[in-house]
This record gives sequence, structure tokens and C-alpha cells, in this order.
Amino acid sequence: MSNPNLDDYLQQGIYGAKETKPEERRKFLGTIRERVVLALLQNQVSEANVYKEAEEAIKGNKGAKLYLNGHLDYSYLSKYLKLANEQNMEYTMVTNNDYNSEIGLLIAYDHAVDKEDIYVNEPAVEKKPDQPKEKKGFFAKLFNK
Repeated sequence: MSNPNLDDYLQQGIYGAKETKPEERRKFLGTIRERVVLALLQNQVSEANVYKEAEEAIKGNKGAKLYLNGHLDYSYLSKYLKLANEQNMEYTMVTNNDYNSEIGLLIAYDHAVDKEDIYVNEPAVEKKPDQPKEKKGFFAKLFNK
């Protein structure tokens, strides 16, 4: 009974296997940040068009796996599943009943790649600077001049 391995074995049986970085694994759909090549947020996945960066990442990362958030509607995920099937990429639907990650889609390896920028930035909408409107007097408005 003094064997520490027996105690570890009992603890594992009661509480489950020890997991490294559990918060990070919840956020990144069961994997960890250092393995991720590309990440799309839920609102990005639910858009009508496929992100060009996601399509390129699916085509360019042959040994990677596609992780999809199971809380999203299948109609949003189907376009990415179709791409993954065309490229023979494995995929996994991840549904965590205790936590709904803001991430909708991940492309990740089973080893570390340490890519610095994994998030796809939404295209910036050009905003025109506000130009002051020409002030018109009362009579100009009245006579449309």
C-alpha cells in the first residue's frame, strides 16, 4: 500500500487521467495552442463564404487534422467538411457540454508547430473619413439652392 504508483492509479480511476493544460484544451477544442496552424472564430465559420486562408491551410497541411466546434450548426460546418474530404484530411467534431469555446474551427497537428499568428483577421472595411457637410442657410433650403 505504500507504493505511490498504486495511489496514482487509484486517483486516476476516481478523477480520470491527468491532463496537461486543461483550460487551453477546452479553448482549443481538445488540442493545445502550440499545435494549431489556423483558427477561425464561431462567427467567422458561420459566414456564407469559405475563408480563403482556411481553404489554403486545408490544402497545404497534409498531416494536420481539422477540429470543428460541435455547438455550431452543421450547415455552417459542411462547406469546411467538404473541403477536408476533398483533401483527405481527418476531422473531428468536438462538443464539450461544460464549455462552449469561441473558436469554431481549428487546423492542428499532433506535434508542436508554434505558429505565432493563428487567427484569421477579418478583412478591414475601409472607412471613409467624415467630411463636413456644407452648411446651408434657411432660404437656400427653402429654395433648394
